[in-house]
Amino acid sequence: MRFCFRSVLVLAICLMVSLQNAYGWNAIGHMAVAYVAYQKLTPQQKARVTALLTLNPNYSKWLSYIPAGTAVADRDTYVFMMASTWPDEIKARDSGFQSDGDTPPSTPEATSNVGYTDLVMHKYWHYVDLPFSSDGTSPLPAVPSPNAETQIIALRTDLASDEPDAVKSYDLVWLLHLVGDIHQPLHCTTRITQAKPNGDLGGNLVTLSGNPNELHAYWDDLLGMGSTQNYSVAVTAAQALAPARAKAAADLKTEDWVNESFALAKSRVYAEPIEAGMGPYTIGKNSKYERQSIAVAKRRVALAGARLANVLNAELK
Repeated sequence: MRFCFRSVLVLAICLMVSLQNAYGWNAIGHMAVAYVAYQKLTPQQKARVTALLTLNPNYSKWLSYIPAGTAVADRDTYVFMMASTWPDEIKARDSGFQSDGDTPPSTPEATSNVGYTDLVMHKYWHYVDLPFSSDGTSPLPAVPSPNAETQIIALRTDLASDEPDAVKSYDLVWLLHLVGDIHQPLHCTTRITQAKPNGDLGGNLVTLSGNPNELHAYWDDLLGMGSTQNYSVAVTAAQALAPARAKAAADLKTEDWVNESFALAKSRVYAEPIEAGMGPYTIGKNSKYERQSIAVAKRRVALAGARLANVLNAELK
């Protein structure tokens, strides 16, 4: 009996860690989005974002990752890239930030915008759970709010306003991150089944036989592995991306970004060998699924970066 209890406990801990680490694109993906965006910013906006990021509590830490003697232009690029990971960094247990749950609480603090004095993680800002069913399960649950879509709209409004720079810096790092998140298909959906009538948490509950061992993390890692300190890996990944099409990059409607990711989730993520159940499924190395997934991820990262640049160039004051 003791062995069974310990096995269940270990399994529960592993699941908790898996869910805590399911962040959207990992650090490499987010920094690749930011790299693409930074190349497209106007000189005026590059100077503006650089000034705002000096107000972030992690600014000195980011600088410590960059070798002495690095050219100023490159240093500013790398800081901008690393800033895109900040909303995930505050999820660490030793960050000093507090979790208020994975679903939005019914309190004014859920949508508060007071800057870095807000020590809440706001995990529910990272995704928007548009539901669909693959087995006819109904009714579909309502979409919780606030979410990534509502917050991107609010952040864009705030960045275009006359709010203080101390708050605008906070809004900027969140926007850098959430534009990346919302272009990851599994951050815009939850699949409803009879087994999981409340959804599979954006693929977090769909298990795989390999490493990573769940579907959401598999998609997070498609551009490569690494942490904020590995910004050079993200630079290499970003430089290899094909440019986004100008017409698509010019679409700055947040709703369209969400609907694109939702459609891709249904057509590309939940595709063979991913079936209606919770797995485990095996995704073969260099399989059709893997090749198509990598191609989708590259297009979405390039498009997210181009759209982010267009938003900042047009709206950041």
